Amino acid sequence: MTRVISTLAVPALAALLLAGCATMAPGPTTGAGGDAQPAVAADSAAARRFEAVRNSPPELRAFLYRMPKGADLHSHLTGAVYAETYLRLAQAANLCFDRAAKALVAPTPDKPCGTTKDSPRPAAGVVIADSVLYPVALDALSTRDALPISGYSLHDQFFATFGRFSAATGSTGDLLAEVVDRAGRQGEQHVELMVSFQTWAAANIGKATPWTGDLPQMADRLTAAGLPALIPQAKKDIDAAEARMRALLGCGTSAAKPGCGVSVRYIQQVSRTQAPSPAFAVTLFNAMLAAQEPRVVGLNFVAPEDNPVALADYDLHMRMIAETRRRFPDANVALHAGELTLGLVPPEELRNHIRKAVEVAGAKRIGHGVDLMFEDDPQGLLRLMAARKVAVEINLTSNDVILGVAGKNHPFPIYRAAGVPTVISTDDEGVSRIDLTNELERGVTEFGLGYGDLVRLARASLEHSFLPGDSLWTANGCVVGESASAACQTLLDRSEKARLQWKLEDAFRRFDREVADGKL
Repeated sequence: MTRVISTLAVPALAALLLAGCATMAPGPTTGAGGDAQPAVAADSAAARRFEAVRNSPPELRAFLYRMPKGADLHSHLTGAVYAETYLRLAQAANLCFDRAAKALVAPTPDKPCGTTKDSPRPAAGVVIADSVLYPVALDALSTRDALPISGYSLHDQFFATFGRFSAATGSTGDLLAEVVDRAGRQGEQHVELMVSFQTWAAANIGKATPWTGDLPQMADRLTAAGLPALIPQAKKDIDAAEARMRALLGCGTSAAKPGCGVSVRYIQQVSRTQAPSPAFAVTLFNAMLAAQEPRVVGLNFVAPEDNPVALADYDLHMRMIAETRRRFPDANVALHAGELTLGLVPPEELRNHIRKAVEVAGAKRIGHGVDLMFEDDPQGLLRLMAARKVAVEINLTSNDVILGVAGKNHPFPIYRAAGVPTVISTDDEGVSRIDLTNELERGVTEFGLGYGDLVRLARASLEHSFLPGDSLWTANGCVVGESASAACQTLLDRSEKARLQWKLEDAFRRFDREVADGKL
């Protein structure tokens, strides 16, 4: 099975870590993931350098860029690609830019791409070459500017971009190469990317199957209608995308780019704005695919949570996921829930989305969770999430741009104070014009995070990833900075999650040494 992972042998990696983790104090603490972790030495070279630069944004950015990171667990692949890339891909595919719709479109016999900048639909190459049209296109395909004259709110502009660049998303491998290499250059160990392999075909089966409202009956009918037959093609699609990605990154050659060392997994998306039958068909298919394809590790419902269909069918969607999990008990679920705020929807819509995602759908991770304190009994919900170790994927820039929620209005500190696991992620770094480093910098400047907090957040991101295997921090026998016991070596041999956690610890050790040597 082809994967993009580090090829460093496990015994060699363990030896490196055991020899060099003295920068981490051996005493266990409770980290951002709610699990026992080694304490972070407050007097380490990295911690001292962090304190020296935390009030200098340029120096802080440089420090955080080089600092090792765990995983980005909430990233939509198509939204993670920058508009510049979409314009280049559009040029290669001979697409046009529709000036009225502000969208990339395919030419037709009656509407070919124009050859001049004044054309209604100039060719993408014409747009790139024109100093006026090029920034207009970049703004249309992202949230680069607020576009005050467009009449769009930033919320609407954000979600509109996906339809505008969709014509240029055909080469999944090209998209992967950009996003994965950006992760590698920032020291990320792992990414879980939201994708849609063969979901259109599953949706078509759903559209052809009349909706009855009986979930067990519908599941049987949809399965019989051909959902399992889509799995082989989905696997081939993943193979092709990864082969293209590896070729673009030069993996396995002397010119291999940093992305070649990043572990990659996929979370299949379900659009929550579909009619019930296709939505349920895609949900079932995604769980089937994950059960047979190790590179697919979970499913998620996506699209604006405030969409009328998404609001009206929210309870039904949670029951769909519950029925799917009944049939596929090992299915991992990460759900967008609580990506809402007062004013965007009536207050009655803010009362229970997060709770239902946890209690009914059995989500292991929640994306956004911004409307937490509008929920009925928020303190009880926090206790429930802490007890179940349901992690919250915090997307600071996205929440600011889409919802206008930032700083003191954001519930990030409330989750942390309640012991709910939290991780920092990007959501759609291309649309938002950011990267994971930027989100960590916001965590420092807006919420006062310290170096130890950042280390624990990085560890939590791997802890709450959907990687297979036991955790380094919850299994017996592995203590950072001590000799590996037989049980520890056995764990590293069998657990992919534990191996990446060891790799992260080694990266922190090397980072501290570089700081001590004056390289940062």
